[in-house]
Amino acid sequence: MYNKKTIEDISVAGKKVLVRCDFNVPLDGDNNITDETRINAALPTVQYLLNNGAAVILCSHLGRPKGEFNMKYSLAPVAKRLSEKLGFEVKLAADVIGESAKALAAEVKAGEAILLENVRFHAEEEKNVPEFAKELASLADIFVNDAFGTAHRAHASTEGVTHYLPSVAGYLIGKELDVMGKALTAPVRPFVAILGGAKVKDKIGVITNLLEKVDALVIGGGMSYTFAKAMGGEIGNSLLDEERIEFAKEIMATAAAKGVKLLLPVDNVIGDDFNNDCNQQIVKSGEIPAGWEGLDIGPETAKLFGDVIRTAKTVVWNGPMGVCEMPNFAKGTIEVAKALVESNSISIIGGGDSAAAIEQLGFGDKVTHISTGGGASLEFLEGKVLPGVAALEDK
Repeated sequence: MYNKKTIEDISVAGKKVLVRCDFNVPLDGDNNITDETRINAALPTVQYLLNNGAAVILCSHLGRPKGEFNMKYSLAPVAKRLSEKLGFEVKLAADVIGESAKALAAEVKAGEAILLENVRFHAEEEKNVPEFAKELASLADIFVNDAFGTAHRAHASTEGVTHYLPSVAGYLIGKELDVMGKALTAPVRPFVAILGGAKVKDKIGVITNLLEKVDALVIGGGMSYTFAKAMGGEIGNSLLDEERIEFAKEIMATAAAKGVKLLLPVDNVIGDDFNNDCNQQIVKSGEIPAGWEGLDIGPETAKLFGDVIRTAKTVVWNGPMGVCEMPNFAKGTIEVAKALVESNSISIIGGGDSAAAIEQLGFGDKVTHISTGGGASLEFLEGKVLPGVAALEDK
C-alpha cells in the first residue's frame, strides 16, 4: 500500500485531470472560510498539474449534506478562495455530473482549473454507485487522489473512479505514504509512539499494531485511567472504559513479554468538576479520591514522558494528554509537544487534537509531518488497508 505512483510518475501534459481534494473547510455563519489549511495543503498538487500542462477538474465534499442539494454546503466559498490564490478564475460547476459540470469540463484548457459542486450532493457518492463513479470519471483522462482525510472510505470520488481512469496519488497522499509508511515499516530507532485521547476502544487497533513495532509506548489522556483501574488503582470520577479493563491488562502483559517500554502516568492533575476553573490538585496515579477526576498528566509524568521522547529517533503522536481545550489542563500536552520538538526525531502527528496543539504552540514547522486525516491516519496506524489508497496504481 505504501508504494504508489504519484503525479510525477506520469505525463499530464494535454490531459484533463480529475483531482479529489479535501476542501472540507470550516465556514462561519456568513459562509466565510475560517481555516484555510486544507486549501493551502492542496495547492502544491494543483500548481504542479497546471505548470505541467494539465487541465484540472477539482472535486471535493463539504460537510454532510446527506445526498441532497443544499446551498449551505456549496463549494462556492472554496472556488472564490482558490481563484484568489491561483490568480485566475476557478469556475464552479452548478452540479457534479450534470450539464454544467460536463460543459465546464469540456471547455477547461491546459493551465486552467474548474471546481465541481459538492460530490456529497449525490447519495451515490458515499454509496460508491458504479454508474455515478463512471459519469464522474468520464469528465477526465486521469484521476489524482489527494484527499487523505477520506482515503479510508470507499466512496465514488475516492475509490469508484479508479476503475475507469489511470489513478495516482497527489503530493499530500504521497507524503503521508512516504513518511508514515517508512515509520511503520522501517523506522529509525528508538521508535516511540505517544497515544492519548479519551477512549481505549478508539485506539485498540492502533495499540495492538504499534506494540509490534515500537521500542516504547507512552499512554496518557483519558484512556490512561482504564489502565490505572486495571492495575487496581482508584480513579474517582475519571473516564473509564470498563469493557476494556481486561484488554489493558493484556497490553501490559504483552509489552512486558516483548520488552517494549510501556509508560503510564505516575501522577495526575485532578479536578472536582469538569471545567477550567474547578478546584485542582496533584495526586499519585491510582489515588484519585471519590468526587474528583483526572484531567491531565501531572508534572512528574510530563518529565518521565519527556525524557523518553527526547531520546527517540522516530515519534508518532496521536491524542492529547489531558483536556487540552481547557488552558488549566493543557500543560501535559504542551510539555509532550515541547519534548517532541526537542527530540530532533522524525516526528509524525496523527491529526486531530494533537495537530491542533502543535499548531497552537507554533511548532507546526518544527515537526516532520502533520497528517491531514484524522480517521484515515488512525486506520493507517492500525495497519488497515485504506481503499482510496489501495486503488491507486503501484509504482
